[in-house]
Amino acid sequence: MMNAPYTVADYLVDRLADCGADHLFGVPGDYNLQFLDHVIAHRTVRWVGCANELNAAYAADGYARVQGFGALLTTYGVGELSALNGVAGSFAERVPVLHIVGAPCTGAQQRRECLHHTLGDGNFDHFRQMSAPISVAQGVLDARNACAEIDRVLSEIMRHKRPGYLLLPADVAALPVARPVSALTAQATDAENPQLESFIQMARKLLQPCHRISVLADVLALRFGQQSVLNQWMQEVPIPHATLLMGKGLFNERHPAFAGTYSGGASHPQTREAIEDAEVIICIGTCFTDTITAGFTHRITPKNSIEIQPFAARVGERWFSGIAMSEAIQALIAVSKAFSAQWQTYRRQLSAPVTVDSGHLTQRHFWQALEKHLRPNDIVLADQGTAAFGIAALTLPEGASLIVQPLWGSIGFTLPAAFGAQTSQADRRVVLVIGDGAAQLTIQELSSMLRDGQRPLILLLNNEGYTVERAIHGPEQRYNDISLWNWTQVPQALNLDCQAECWKVSNASQLNDALARAERGDKLTLLEVMLPKMDIPPLLKAVTQALEARNSEH
Repeated sequence: MMNAPYTVADYLVDRLADCGADHLFGVPGDYNLQFLDHVIAHRTVRWVGCANELNAAYAADGYARVQGFGALLTTYGVGELSALNGVAGSFAERVPVLHIVGAPCTGAQQRRECLHHTLGDGNFDHFRQMSAPISVAQGVLDARNACAEIDRVLSEIMRHKRPGYLLLPADVAALPVARPVSALTAQATDAENPQLESFIQMARKLLQPCHRISVLADVLALRFGQQSVLNQWMQEVPIPHATLLMGKGLFNERHPAFAGTYSGGASHPQTREAIEDAEVIICIGTCFTDTITAGFTHRITPKNSIEIQPFAARVGERWFSGIAMSEAIQALIAVSKAFSAQWQTYRRQLSAPVTVDSGHLTQRHFWQALEKHLRPNDIVLADQGTAAFGIAALTLPEGASLIVQPLWGSIGFTLPAAFGAQTSQADRRVVLVIGDGAAQLTIQELSSMLRDGQRPLILLLNNEGYTVERAIHGPEQRYNDISLWNWTQVPQALNLDCQAECWKVSNASQLNDALARAERGDKLTLLEVMLPKMDIPPLLKAVTQALEARNSEH
């Protein structure tokens, strides 16, 4: 029996593996089924079916945040449109995800046939156009361009850390092609870039007379692979440093010079002083959004800052283009070592631990207990709302990662994202903190966790509705209410052979006992945590007040 021919489908799956994706998330549909056969047959890439396409997009995003690259497969029209919200979040927050769309055969498209999953007008380009604003690159594959377009789109995704889109007609997937002969490589930067030398000279001039320096880093430093470099820098030159919420987990937060999570005017006074009172603030990969700065209350101006972005850098008011983030950071490290002897040292003042009493739970009780039970190397996910803004005040253990989505802010994102993150890192504990309102949007993916034997710790904060929205506007309005569920019974409903442990806790003592029992981590654990309806973390209170004020502007 002759070996099956090597096809476009095989080429694409091999390239996914080259980019680091060992899993492909999605939902089957008739236009992608033949391609899926090649995925199932692949030696390393595993198919991961999800409950729906939106969840699959969220899962691919969570996977990519810890793996470095993710991939998503949907069918044409109905499937790809369902996934777009998730892909948009990946685009906004710079997460590299490839969206593969199985499409009708080329001949049917050329004949403009009235096919299912279309708008019935014979135009097969509508949905690609809808994806265009949230894709860094797109490819419509045909017999002539398939391999070159796959490589081009993947290269752009990896370079810019944003999603890309491939339309794969069923007949094109089956076409024979040659195997790839070389790995995908990143575009080389100009080693002789004169802009870099000018940047160094201006940075030296600005930093030389200074005695107080601070570093504020954020999510793009994480996306562009600078975490280990930055932590090594802080070990060698202990400058006061902080992150914004979106980049929390970038630094070792147990470092004595780590100043906390910076949130503009809503920051802890010690954090704000350490960052804003510096003569020069070095901003690396920062993105100052309304929510994470409490309505743009940060006091960082071009005049007193150096800024490093993925492909450009700034000193004062002057920008220098074409400088890679890694080059600019290495240049600043060298400059800092030359001047650091004259810089003031900084050591964070740790607050005395607060004893958690055994009374009714509050937000304060909950976050204190959670911080105590987090472990090094945990992957922690906190959904938009009380979860994300509550966790901002915590000090994460060394090696812990945090996944939040404060820019795009799509509630329900973290539950499927937790599924994706756990799929990538099976040996690390996943801790998910999510509100009851958010969980109702995407709870179906709990069934996938149970199917695949995952063992996350899920802390479901039950405060009877959309607490963020209550805090912004209409605290007693019924549009902020939700149906009340029996949460501890949900895992049993979603899996016939469910082995999950589920507990409902309503006081601090019960919470601590449950968290201690969950340390075993031998099965999926869901804790329903009962919290007062209008009790919100201090940072969230500041953020919601800012949002309400801005939404009321005329």
